[in-house]
Amino acid sequence: MLIQNREITHPDVTTLVWAAEEELLSRYPDEQLSPLDPAARFVVAYVLGEPVGCGAYVAVDPAAAATPTAEIKRMWVRPANRRTGVARRILTALERRIDAAGFTTVILETGVLQPEAISLYDSFGYLPMEPYGEYVDNPDSRCFTKKLPS
Repeated sequence: MLIQNREITHPDVTTLVWAAEEELLSRYPDEQLSPLDPAARFVVAYVLGEPVGCGAYVAVDPAAAATPTAEIKRMWVRPANRRTGVARRILTALERRIDAAGFTTVILETGVLQPEAISLYDSFGYLPMEPYGEYVDNPDSRCFTKKLPS
């Protein structure tokens, strides 16, 4: 497996994000998906040259956070590649990049209908937090945070 940095405009990012959004809309048909932040920093996981998963992070507005904070976005793995360690590798790669960029805290949101994602974040030491931003009044959202080791 290979993890590569990719621009938001890269065709593999586009393909994976579209597939992720299709799945999210099937799980949450009444939800409105938020647009991609053009400043998002993506990684793509490749198995045998094929893109099988992605994840990204964005900087959180310093006025909205007490410490330098990044938000993980668009974590997704193709169903055929789940339970093979791809998501763990993507999350590890994102955390390393976030740490290298000088952030000390990570936040993220996932949904109640994604127990596999909740289990992944729990296994990485993410702790539940109060909903933030657009997720405050969304009963389907679960938000998590983690302090990165210094």
